[in-house]
Amino acid sequence: MTTTDHQPRARLLESVGAIEPWDDLEHTHLTTAAEWIGGGAPLYRVRKPDVPAMHLVTYFVVLDDTRGQLLLVAHRKAGLWLPAGGHVEPGEDPWAAVVRECREELGIQAVASPLTGERPFFLTVTRTRGEGSHTDVSLWYLLNADTDAVTSYDDGEFSAIRWLTDDQVLEESPEFLDPHMHRFTRKLQHILKP
Repeated sequence: MTTTDHQPRARLLESVGAIEPWDDLEHTHLTTAAEWIGGGAPLYRVRKPDVPAMHLVTYFVVLDDTRGQLLLVAHRKAGLWLPAGGHVEPGEDPWAAVVRECREELGIQAVASPLTGERPFFLTVTRTRGEGSHTDVSLWYLLNADTDAVTSYDDGEFSAIRWLTDDQVLEESPEFLDPHMHRFTRKLQHILKP
């Protein structure tokens, strides 16, 4: 680990350490992520789709508090409904990746939810499907936006977008969603409806 690499890793470890695990699986994923970050392994994708085989990703779940809905996108490559997001660039702060990807993919400014601020809310470690399969260490962030604010999206990456209530997300078959979407939604419900 180089000296220039130490500070971003320390900040990332601090962010990961501040996430309260929702369940045993998230606890396991947080431990795995902390060991991976602290162990000095490469963190950022340097060549598409799978170099290195494990790398950092951000998801951002856009919430419309007024309507009680969250935004999911139909991701073309994954073939699943999931939150918008993308890969963290080498040396990039994960929150900066959220800001960049939000602008690129949804054409809106990233506004952090008052529930979490600019800190990740959830973390998953997931093996991707299909050609070039690799492991994404995904930091999930919460953003606020009105449904009316999202008027376009990156149709090269997404075939459609949908606004759903948390209950509607939980009614969706898990085979069509990110494999952790139901768990994320239950964690979100827990903080929204104590």
